[in-house]
Amino acid sequence: MNADILAAPLLSLLLGYLLGSIPFGVLLTRFAGAGDLRAIGSGNIGATNVLRTGRKGLAALTLLLDGLKGAAAVLLVAWLFPGHEQMAAIAAFIGHLYPVWLGFRGGKGVATFFGLMAALHWESSIFYAAAWLGMLALTRYSSAAGVSAALMAPVAAAAFGRFDLVLVYLGLALLLFWKHRANLERLLAGTEPRVGGGGRSDPSDA
Repeated sequence: MNADILAAPLLSLLLGYLLGSIPFGVLLTRFAGAGDLRAIGSGNIGATNVLRTGRKGLAALTLLLDGLKGAAAVLLVAWLFPGHEQMAAIAAFIGHLYPVWLGFRGGKGVATFFGLMAALHWESSIFYAAAWLGMLALTRYSSAAGVSAALMAPVAAAAFGRFDLVLVYLGLALLLFWKHRANLERLLAGTEPRVGGGGRSDPSDA
């Protein structure tokens, strides 16, 4: 097989993974003098855990950057290797969940999922965001909000006739579910802590 044929998909996967694996939560808290995020709260690298440092601005910036890296992976590959955007999106999501720099222990993907959706098909991302924010406001469970948004992703893609994205979003949603499996068990047991509820750490980071 011609090496040129393989170059574009392989480079798209690599670029997506490297962008997705940037651990913004860890970097921002370290640069701000807030310590090692992995030794705080749940130890997760997402915005929810950054919030436990007491730095709301850092948490908001982490959320924004985790979303932007998903979007950046898709848009950059769309420019460099048109037609391979979905591969880049999948790789960016996996990079966030399993970053090589942190021993493959990453975040749970909620913000990055939104970012790559916004770049792939912004219309469906609106429904994702609505489900995410609505459930968070209603329950104050970060994990319930993230899982609800993931459930909405393939449904929204299908509603808009983007059946090419349904399986992609479904696969990413299953990965997000897997990363939230302990949270789901606590939700069923009634022991999952709420965001801003105090007490023990909420392990349901984005």
